[in-house]
Amino acid sequence: MENSSAIERLKRFTPLVWVMLVGNFFVRASYYMVWPFLAVILYENYGLSATEVGLLLTVSATFAVFLGFYTGNLADRFGRTKMLYTAVFVGVISFSLLAVAESLWLFATSVFLACLPRTLWDAPSKALLTEELADAKDRELALHLLYFLVNVGAALGPLYGLWAGLNGEQFSFIYTGISYIGLLLALLYFRPKLSEAQTFALQSAAQSVPKFAKWLGILRKDKVFLIVLIATTLVYLVYAQCDSSLVQYLTRAEVPELAWLISSLIIANSSVIIVCQFPLLHLMRNWRIENRLYAGGVILIISQVMMALNDVQNIWGWIAAMMVLSLSEAIMFTNINVYIDRLAPDNLKASYFGAAGLCSLGYALAPILGGLILDFYSGMMLFIIMTLVSITALGFYRIAELRPKAAAEIL
Repeated sequence: MENSSAIERLKRFTPLVWVMLVGNFFVRASYYMVWPFLAVILYENYGLSATEVGLLLTVSATFAVFLGFYTGNLADRFGRTKMLYTAVFVGVISFSLLAVAESLWLFATSVFLACLPRTLWDAPSKALLTEELADAKDRELALHLLYFLVNVGAALGPLYGLWAGLNGEQFSFIYTGISYIGLLLALLYFRPKLSEAQTFALQSAAQSVPKFAKWLGILRKDKVFLIVLIATTLVYLVYAQCDSSLVQYLTRAEVPELAWLISSLIIANSSVIIVCQFPLLHLMRNWRIENRLYAGGVILIISQVMMALNDVQNIWGWIAAMMVLSLSEAIMFTNINVYIDRLAPDNLKASYFGAAGLCSLGYALAPILGGLILDFYSGMMLFIIMTLVSITALGFYRIAELRPKAAAEIL
């Protein structure tokens, strides 16, 4: 993608596309500005144990994953913007309640609700992005830009929270609620202005979308997509080990300057993704989507081998391995979204993106699986197993590539 063509593609982005992109940035930044302090608040203000905090967050996140599977289909049937309004409304309510809740049951309920907006927003917003942009390359750029802005927001949010002196104050959740109000106003202002003919066409298309039970039948027949879901779940399982199990491993090993190392790993991860994502997009602009995933998968395998062989006390070895992992992440995450977009029929975009949200179970299962391996074996064995899981994921992507694409035939 040449610079001039990239600029031309950006000019073709509609106002609603920019609302999706910039809105995701501000919501994610405000989310991470306060969310990392949640465990501290639950412990200091409400006296919950580590197990109780983990159970609350795990149950909430798992429910949100399965809800996204269902609401993706609802977005295709009843309208993507309606689901976006619902997501924003739940965001305003849940984070406002988090800011003012005084009892444990209300705060816990608010935590549960606060896990929902991201799930309700994710599939419809991606579907709306692809719907607003007719050209496949425009859609690809938008999905890459979306992931880029989400990472920038995740990196800047905690830094701004510390700079602003929030330091885990419960009332600071109100800032996330305000960001959702701003997003709601932007959605209302830039909502699509449709003619009667366009409205009729959208209604006709929505009527052709199968109800959830029938959609499950279609999904069962789409073997290619199911294989891609399995591969992506395994990929997420590997990446998630560095969010949970790696920290446990380093903590148990009593690595010197642990807090500095963990902060350095987070900064290295965000920095590599922010710096490398678009140069990699330019480098791979003419590559087939499958080849991009293979390249990212091979780099992921290398990162796991580096972690398996690294001496636990070698701080710079961990940082180097994290940078290699982040390079893989910069390649794979957005290209997975592009791959799903290409597999999905036009009238089922949100349904397919919602089903792809099930891959987040890889993240949900990572802490318990990683913890078991660490308890019964070792850190080296953890990353050896994750190396084998990465190889298996690449094998599933290869199987999906070799099978004929069935979605169009099914429909």
